[in-house]
Amino acid sequence: MEEKKKVVALLSGGLDSRLAVKMMQNQGFDVTAVAIKTPFCDFDCGRGCGFEIRETADMLGVDLKTVYLGDEYIEMLKNPKHGFGSGMNPCIDCRVMMFKAGKQVMENIGADFIISGEVLGQRPMSQHGPALRTIEKESGLEGKIVRPLSGRLLPATQPEVDGLIKREDLGMIRGRTRKEQMRLAKEFGFENPPNAGGGCLLTDPKFAIRAKDLFNHIETPTTNDIDLLKIGRHFRFDQKTKFIVGRNQDENEMLKALALPGDVLFETKDHVGPISLLRGQDIEHNLKLAAAITLRYSDAPKDQQGIVILEKDNTKTEISVLQISEPEYLQYRI
Repeated sequence: MEEKKKVVALLSGGLDSRLAVKMMQNQGFDVTAVAIKTPFCDFDCGRGCGFEIRETADMLGVDLKTVYLGDEYIEMLKNPKHGFGSGMNPCIDCRVMMFKAGKQVMENIGADFIISGEVLGQRPMSQHGPALRTIEKESGLEGKIVRPLSGRLLPATQPEVDGLIKREDLGMIRGRTRKEQMRLAKEFGFENPPNAGGGCLLTDPKFAIRAKDLFNHIETPTTNDIDLLKIGRHFRFDQKTKFIVGRNQDENEMLKALALPGDVLFETKDHVGPISLLRGQDIEHNLKLAAAITLRYSDAPKDQQGIVILEKDNTKTEISVLQISEPEYLQYRI
């Protein structure tokens, strides 16, 4: 029997990428999926398209390879060549990095081309014609990226020219409508297809504000800094000092897990309340302010003194403070 031609698919776990994989499988291709994880959009975060990526790969019957873009992604985010979208999302530069990662897998396994679930006109920054061409060129994949859902609306790719795929087997989906995708999902037997929605935190307006603040105050944030952005209430005391207050028990535990040497953790002694974390170069001048805010978010009676436990490098101390008023602490809120 003739060996199946190999292709690589960028798999997000969302409906569009599932459909793209299935379309190629129906045309006889052996598909290997690549899942890209970044500090801001990964397949464990439970947000939109990235959720349950491994289950998606198993459902499709494809081999799954994962690629983590960490420090290099953060470095790119400091000054993306093609700028940001409405939030702090560097969509074009992000896609270039993802396709470069896919290209490496493609070369390693001897695949002929790469596919993705991108739909022409669905995303305003990265899925219009000129952006798609820019992404292909800068990823070194000109003519080698097939977008099956919109293929007949786009220029012919090299696999078409070589006769590996037929143009009539490609789709003509355009824009943000989901009607055709839902029809295909039913045709392919996909049960409970996922809703539309991106898993990139950088497109979230509130998260983008936090991210901009971080990059404005730290030249090169770490993945630990990024993880802190995902939880709690955030405060900027000064150029050197950041403060985060947990909102529930899970976030309290995460703050304790993310604390680094030199950080200070706060917890009220006699009342139920949050865990808070103080980080920066000017911690000593901000201890009372951080303790007062921690007390404010606890169930301690208003306008009364309370004791807050401070823990730094496994050493605990106590401080007695008066709750801060709302106007006083909201000026620091990010």
